[in-house]
Amino acid sequence: MESFLNFFETMPIWMKAGWVFFCLAFFWLLEGYYSLVKLPYKKWRHARTNLVLLLFVMIINALFGITTVGIFIWLDESKFGLLHLFEAPVWIKLLVSIMILDLIAQYGVHYLLHKVKWMWRLHIVHHSDKNVDATTGTRHHPFDFIIRESFALVAVIITGMPIAFYFFYRILSVIFTYFTHANISLPIWMDKGLSYVIVTPDMHKFHHHYQLPWTDSNYGNMLSIWDRMFGTFVYSDTSQIQYGLDISDLTDDENIGVQLGIPFNREVRSKKS
Repeated sequence: MESFLNFFETMPIWMKAGWVFFCLAFFWLLEGYYSLVKLPYKKWRHARTNLVLLLFVMIINALFGITTVGIFIWLDESKFGLLHLFEAPVWIKLLVSIMILDLIAQYGVHYLLHKVKWMWRLHIVHHSDKNVDATTGTRHHPFDFIIRESFALVAVIITGMPIAFYFFYRILSVIFTYFTHANISLPIWMDKGLSYVIVTPDMHKFHHHYQLPWTDSNYGNMLSIWDRMFGTFVYSDTSQIQYGLDISDLTDDENIGVQLGIPFNREVRSKKS
């Protein structure tokens, strides 16, 4: 188990970046054969905008990586964090770390991005996509992503996890990011069954519906238990889903300049009930 985790600790940067593009390309191509809905858009043109935003995400991720290394060195020397308070097999501590990361760095911060007014204005960029597909997974305003990364570091400090745990979670998170946003159709029995444990494509699509209350539901990224536990879980008929956001319908969702300016554009309202 430890040798398996050490692989992620020593994984070179080019391999991590390659994993991101491999997962994105895999689900992006899969959409062409098993689409949930036929989207009326030019796939490459749509991807261009989201890939530019992905570039910002990767740059921020690299900068945070420098800070992250310093934090892990301090945690290793100080033995600070919840994982140092009890003895357990490595796999138990890994599971605890993944669950805490998923709760704080995904569900928790995502909930706040919807509920805190100034954070929501940043998050509008993610929801303004009128054609949700795999590339939407990394469609985040740079400031939105900085907030997400900051919450991830908070989770790391709380647990005191080793860096291998964190990198392993990030690799898993990449899969779920593109899997849940991909325009793919699983058999309803499979999607609904899996949704009792993990976030599925259909489950997450309700979150991208253009109107409340579905927009403020299904915040999870990897585990669906948080939405079920905190009463934010929704599952219904996917044919009722319409992508986009009613408060930003007049903005150009494929114009990178317009999207970067949405948080500061007062013509875009903050919330609509």
